[in-house]
Amino acid sequence: MPQPVARYFLYQDKGTPKTLWYQAQEARIVDVVSESTASPRPPVSLPTTPLHPREHISAAPELSPLGLFTLLLGAALPLIDFFIVNVALHAIDQDLQAGPALLELVVAGYGVAYAVLLVLGGRLGDTVGRRKLFLTGMAAFGLTSLACGLAPDAWTLVGARVAQGAAAALMLPQVLATIQSTTQGPRKARAMGLYGATTGLSMVVGQILGGVLVEGMSWRAVFLVNVPVALLGLILAARSVPETRSPQPASVDVPGTLLLAASLITLLLPLTEGRAAGWPVWTWVMLALFPVSVAAFCRVELRADRTGRTPLVPPSLFQSVPLRRGLALLLPLILGFSGFMFVFAVALQQGLRMGPVEAGLALVPMAVVFFFGSLAGPRLTARFGSRVVSAGGLIQAVGVALIAGAVWRNWPEIGIVELAPGVALAGLGTSLQQPTLFRIVLSDVPAHRAGVGSGVMITTQQSALALGVATLGSLFLALLPGSGMRDALLITLLVQLGTVVLTVLLSLRLPRKAV
Repeated sequence: MPQPVARYFLYQDKGTPKTLWYQAQEARIVDVVSESTASPRPPVSLPTTPLHPREHISAAPELSPLGLFTLLLGAALPLIDFFIVNVALHAIDQDLQAGPALLELVVAGYGVAYAVLLVLGGRLGDTVGRRKLFLTGMAAFGLTSLACGLAPDAWTLVGARVAQGAAAALMLPQVLATIQSTTQGPRKARAMGLYGATTGLSMVVGQILGGVLVEGMSWRAVFLVNVPVALLGLILAARSVPETRSPQPASVDVPGTLLLAASLITLLLPLTEGRAAGWPVWTWVMLALFPVSVAAFCRVELRADRTGRTPLVPPSLFQSVPLRRGLALLLPLILGFSGFMFVFAVALQQGLRMGPVEAGLALVPMAVVFFFGSLAGPRLTARFGSRVVSAGGLIQAVGVALIAGAVWRNWPEIGIVELAPGVALAGLGTSLQQPTLFRIVLSDVPAHRAGVGSGVMITTQQSALALGVATLGSLFLALLPGSGMRDALLITLLVQLGTVVLTVLLSLRLPRKAV
């Protein structure tokens, strides 16, 4: 009778000690004794000594609570900065005489650079070390925030915002990749739930904090506030975030990187800048080039995979059903939510004549409910699986409908109290959808692909953020002259309600197992 195969799993990060790691999907399997049909052999024990005189066996790095807090701080900064600027644009225009087109570039320059470089940032973290890239990105984010806050003119601010988006793209993919590779089981579920809560809260808190800073100080404060926070993050990360990287690092796919950048730029830049610029010819040329760039990117990545090279975005990554279907749902979810946040802020300040602080207070019910809903999400998902996402979509739809009803009945005599029930329910529904969806998307991604998997997911999220402002925001602003504030807001809310219904339908195709 054949002898049992004795195997151990060898996990090796480049430049770190070799470690016993008992998870096949995160390891290379090394046969100690092969199966034999010949004469029986005595059992062989697992090795108890290092494989090399200078190497020793150690436990896999584990993420401490302080390390998780530090990573979540790094995740919050870029998203807060995306939304905090919405409230400051009017003040920037008054101080720097920027004009509509340059103001759009202040927003679009950050968002496009951020989205374009996210996958590359994830790949570099897999290769050179995620902690190292997190520290580099955090330091660069602090320096570029300082440059934004001290910008003497509009064009300098635009350049600093582009650099700030690039710094964010280095930092953010390392957050999810580190969580994926240093936590397991219930700890990973809790960490992912907290990550989802952090990202959702950051969108809301960004606009609340922006209102307080602009009204109490100046627009420069919305950037300068990042500097001490980044410094604190650097100190904490140096002490608490473990270093991880892929055991099989790959070189950077230059053609794939350039084509992915071209694809995102030709879509996001004309959509975010076109309205303010009056839709000149170059915007239509870029939109026409978008499908060509996407097709070229897909061909290059498939060819690299067939020839044995490592593509920037491995096509095999999309063989994962949770990832593929989760990303399809994430796009309309984030698009609708980010568009709502932009339109709601404009309607409150320009339509109801609320100040930045009062407009921020209108979102407090959403922030509070989002926090507690995100904490309850892991327990609900453990019991009901992905149906939590469907339930969250239905709750969000009720919230948006309540807001639309309040606007239809009481505009313009409407206050924070009348809006609160709908705002709270919309936040609760999103809190059940977004964190759970993040976990579903990455549930089948192996640890050695944590960086690229996180980069793909966050690129989808960031692209949807920009598209939400570009599509729902542009629709709302285009309707204003002819329809008035009330009707423009109602039509936009009904369109957003359509995106919510789409997320509910797509959620029915998610794997039902608990994650």
